[in-house]
Amino acid sequence: MRLVHLLRALTVELDLFGAEFASRNKLHPTDLRALIHLLDAARAGRVVTPGRLGEALRLNSAGTTGLVDRLERLGLIRRERDPRDRRRVHLVVEQRAMELGEGFFGGLIGELVAAMGEFEPAELATVRRFLETVTEAVTGAVTGAVVSASPGVRTARGTS
Repeated sequence: MRLVHLLRALTVELDLFGAEFASRNKLHPTDLRALIHLLDAARAGRVVTPGRLGEALRLNSAGTTGLVDRLERLGLIRRERDPRDRRRVHLVVEQRAMELGEGFFGGLIGELVAAMGEFEPAELATVRRFLETVTEAVTGAVTGAVVSASPGVRTARGTS
């Protein structure tokens, strides 16, 4: 249980740090989650449409549109037409958003990288595997909670 409590404490601290960034930049916490999702997708070479962003953040269509409009108005993202299918729109993070994030989170990232330098590659590989496994467990629990809380939706246990 000590690891669970440490993970929770880390999550709270990272959430507070992110909330400070959001507050300083007049963003809603969901705006920050959207930017993180878009940046992670770009690093992985994945294209994100407004629909996929809404699914990832568990927002309805109207909420997603409002979010994308807000981030676009702030100059943090842009909508780009798919060159192969002009009906499709991709969301692209603007350089301004990356610079804001780097300016705020850069110091923390430097501290994290320095802290990781205290560990052997094999230890870091174990930590990476642990974090990936724990993240999958949390994602599964969140998805299960959303499904089980939805009226009329059957869960894996057969209840609604």
